[in-house]
Amino acid sequence: MTITIIAVALLIIFLAQSLRVVKEYDRGVVFFLGKVTGVRGPGLIILVPILEQMTRVTLRTITMNIPSQKIITKDNVSIDISAVAYFHISDPKKSVVSVENVYDAVSQISQTTVRNIVGQFSLDQLLSQTAQINAQIKTVIDAHTEPWGAEVTIVEIKDITLPDNMQRAMAKEAEAERERRAKIVGAEGEFQAAVKLGEAADIIAAHPVALQLRTLQTMAEIATEKNSTIIFPAQFMTTVQDAIKFIKSE
Repeated sequence: MTITIIAVALLIIFLAQSLRVVKEYDRGVVFFLGKVTGVRGPGLIILVPILEQMTRVTLRTITMNIPSQKIITKDNVSIDISAVAYFHISDPKKSVVSVENVYDAVSQISQTTVRNIVGQFSLDQLLSQTAQINAQIKTVIDAHTEPWGAEVTIVEIKDITLPDNMQRAMAKEAEAERERRAKIVGAEGEFQAAVKLGEAADIIAAHPVALQLRTLQTMAEIATEKNSTIIFPAQFMTTVQDAIKFIKSE
């Protein structure tokens, strides 16, 4: 009876040491006496106790924050910049064998790459060409992580913090730009108005009666405001006489 209990206990221990369940999003890198024999999973895996060991590796996309760091741009502006990177393990075997800690390695190379790439651009380029800079950072990081079995899918600059004096300078620049555009729009309006007035003057010069009719229309508009005094232009009488002569001639 005692032998049976011992045998059952040993069998339970054996099964506990040899059976592994690997989830759909994981893979198991199996070592036999320290040598990689393959990648297994997902599902139920049977290992030889003591002789075989398994290291789990997730295949899901990992979100990694690239901490804020001070960077000097190409035009000598000191900024604080932070980013975020998304990557996943494409080769579980390489991620375990080629590097001690693939997650820490990707984090460190991402920080270094962001600092090096951003330092090659001026502040204006950094603010206006963010998409191109993100793509360049992603390409460089991916080239470093490929031997480690990791693939970087997206790198995005998340936040750019400027010094206070630079923020004030950019605000003044933006205000000056808006004033410049307002003056240009006003000047274009004056130019178009002058062109239209010139065209109107040419028409009036060709038809003198048009000026008199316009004068009478203006006087009619003034009269509707209940004004008790109306000022007539000096040429009003001449205008009336010319109008009468024109009507008689017609």
